[in-house]
Amino acid sequence: MGLEIFERGTLPRWVRMRQTLYTDTIEDVAAAVAQEFARPEIRETIQPGARVALTGGSRGIDRIAQVLKAAAHEIKQLGAQPFIVPAMGSHGGATAAGQLEILAHYGVTEEAMGCPIRSSMDTVLLGHVEDNVPVWFDKTAATEADITIPVNRVKPHTDFHGHIESGLMKMIAIGLGKQKGADTFHARSFAEFPTLIPAVGQFTLQHMPIPFGLALVEDGHSRLSLIQAVPADRILAEEQELLEIARERMARLPGEEIDVLIVDQLGKDISGIGADTNVINRYWQGPLPQTPLIKRIVMRDLTQDTEGNACGVGLGDVVLQQIVDKLDPVQTYMNVITAKGPEGARIPLTVANDREALFVALACCHQIENETSRIVRIQDTKHLEDLWVSEPLVAELEATGRVHRMGEMEEITFDARGMFTQAIRNGAAVAAS
Repeated sequence: MGLEIFERGTLPRWVRMRQTLYTDTIEDVAAAVAQEFARPEIRETIQPGARVALTGGSRGIDRIAQVLKAAAHEIKQLGAQPFIVPAMGSHGGATAAGQLEILAHYGVTEEAMGCPIRSSMDTVLLGHVEDNVPVWFDKTAATEADITIPVNRVKPHTDFHGHIESGLMKMIAIGLGKQKGADTFHARSFAEFPTLIPAVGQFTLQHMPIPFGLALVEDGHSRLSLIQAVPADRILAEEQELLEIARERMARLPGEEIDVLIVDQLGKDISGIGADTNVINRYWQGPLPQTPLIKRIVMRDLTQDTEGNACGVGLGDVVLQQIVDKLDPVQTYMNVITAKGPEGARIPLTVANDREALFVALACCHQIENETSRIVRIQDTKHLEDLWVSEPLVAELEATGRVHRMGEMEEITFDARGMFTQAIRNGAAVAAS
């Protein structure tokens, strides 16, 4: 007797649908960066001959290689000498080589950037804030740069909420703090992040030559929508405004209630927690108060760029064996241990294929019938334009005026291995398995 005992009843049909999302994409990244560097209050902070450190993060920011290359070019145009330092806390296994590999995955290499990349996990202690909390800063940037320019995306965080979440302040406080900085923060718990990040960020700005930061905001398609140079003395105030813009522009799932959400991929390039909790409306303790309420989540695979880091797999209820097979313990455990969140690496119910995953997930739902179940499938939590939606949910989503059918109703079908035959498309085809 196997898992086939849960294959009760028939599955509903589903249809591919497209959601209308906020769209305001920057087409010419280099021109947008040049425009910001041309502002007098920005240009005047970079003196000829100055050594300038740019930060390279580990998130899958849209066209980050183009942003860093353009920034390096503008710095050289001003007669200064740019170089890049990885600024990603404990990611990449908390090793200098591992962080270089992450940057290379995003196309950030010395050859492509036209400037050096200096990777080290060494830090210097700048002092202490709040309740004797140490403030760490990348040693290379501290000793080999005349100024440091943080570059980061501003967006709602997956683990805490406040006036300052993910953005320039977090890059300054945690990214540039390397593994020691990340460990220090997580040891205090996420509950303190809303106050601790601004405190450490402000302290660092007072003690290190950081003239401005380059803030990035993406639209609903996870494409760069805004690039803004923010002077140091305005970072705290302007980042709060940018966070609200990012919150308004980000994509979310439609509908009020979903029985089973199928997520094709999770990874660190999708979200720091693998799958954005602001999208799946779930955290370790359970459902979040936003809609839609999602009863069960199936996770199918890891992204290639996550390099085996399966942080966040514990947010799922059912996962495919291919995720477990690709999980790199060093990458994953280093991440969740530093974050003081081992639940992020807990392995849910593990099955061989999509067919088993879907039926098992449905069997774990209360008060539903398979034939009328509300099923949604997405590529990942960054790409929510294209969805597969089961028939019982279609009318509700169409009534919003923001979600439209892209074809005819189809049976949910599987190949000989039990994997979905239908693919998700977001600009380009994504393999069904």
